[in-house]
Amino acid sequence: MADIFIDIFNFIFTVILAGVFLTWIMLLNSMYKSFTKAPFLDKFENTSTTTPKVSVILPARNEEKFISKCLETLGSQDYKDFEVIAIDDSSEDRTGEIIEKYAKENSKIIHVSAREKPENWMGKNWACMEGFKKATGELLLFTDADTKFEKNVISLAVSHLQSENLDALTVIPRLRCIDRITKITLPMLSTFLHSRYSALNVNNPKKEIGYFFGSFFIITREIYEGIGTHELVKQEIVEDGALGKITKESGGVLKMVRGEHLIEALYSRSATEMWNGLKRLMVPLYHQSSSWAIGVFFAVLFILFMPIPLLAYSIIAFESSLSFSTLLVSAVFSTITIFIASAMEAKMGLNLSTVNSIFAPIGSIIVVLGFLSGILHANKSSAVSWRGRKYSVKEFSQNFLKV
Repeated sequence: MADIFIDIFNFIFTVILAGVFLTWIMLLNSMYKSFTKAPFLDKFENTSTTTPKVSVILPARNEEKFISKCLETLGSQDYKDFEVIAIDDSSEDRTGEIIEKYAKENSKIIHVSAREKPENWMGKNWACMEGFKKATGELLLFTDADTKFEKNVISLAVSHLQSENLDALTVIPRLRCIDRITKITLPMLSTFLHSRYSALNVNNPKKEIGYFFGSFFIITREIYEGIGTHELVKQEIVEDGALGKITKESGGVLKMVRGEHLIEALYSRSATEMWNGLKRLMVPLYHQSSSWAIGVFFAVLFILFMPIPLLAYSIIAFESSLSFSTLLVSAVFSTITIFIASAMEAKMGLNLSTVNSIFAPIGSIIVVLGFLSGILHANKSSAVSWRGRKYSVKEFSQNFLKV
């Protein structure tokens, strides 16, 4: 009788793993197309003839370790007419002092101290709004304080925007990882971006998918004001992605391009921040739809992690039977695809050593546990910490994007 239950168990998970394997095949195909067919920022036919003023809006909170390099690379841009509005968002370190120093040395850099954040606003969103109020440019370029740029990035972005009659342009940066946990976790997390928010999907006018990378998106003032500015997404956690979606849905012409060789952004500063980032993705999703959040969790659990323990089980408990043989084969193939996806993302997407892919199972379980922690946290009244601020879970919103 026990053998019958074991066979049933094995066959059920064989079918599930077959589905996981097919899912990974589709993801790998999407990843490969994304890496090989996405357009680049510096590859276009330049027909632009004007140089409209660009206002770079740079929110910064507790960025004393990174903002100097950002301001240096922004301040030395070769574009003719631009300003950098650097907003100190109530920092508790030397961020404000550093901005003030660079503003005295370079007239293009303007130091703004954000007023106290109102209730029901996310901190970065409020800082962007404060910067926008000081902006005088026809084009608005939003970026992050931990980002570095080649000197011709603004020139390329404006020329690309004008040459193709775009309303907005966003650039995929190279995502820099400085801690070991992020290096083994990010490849597993970012594989899903290529199936949904790839440049090929965003640039397809037949699809409603829109997305901005927060480290670099440039948009016309007219369109930005027309969609409601950051006020519309004041409670959104992934506010940049939400603005991209709204821009496209509103009829704006949006394009996503690759620029890993021109822009470098820091994904997270520590393992703790990586963990909190995973949690904050799930908290608002759970409040939006608990069933959807739980469904996402189980999908991620089976796609990213379950093939590995099932492979171990099928080897350790192996018996010469059809059920064990089929389970073993399906577990082997689905596990191999996990490692292939991690290696492809590390090498082609993140410019990381493929050695990090050896630890793909650890990265997978971190993603799974981070999502689970977010779901569990969503039912508590305690606050969620992010960049030195604490937010009530009720303040978190994710109405425009889903994981």
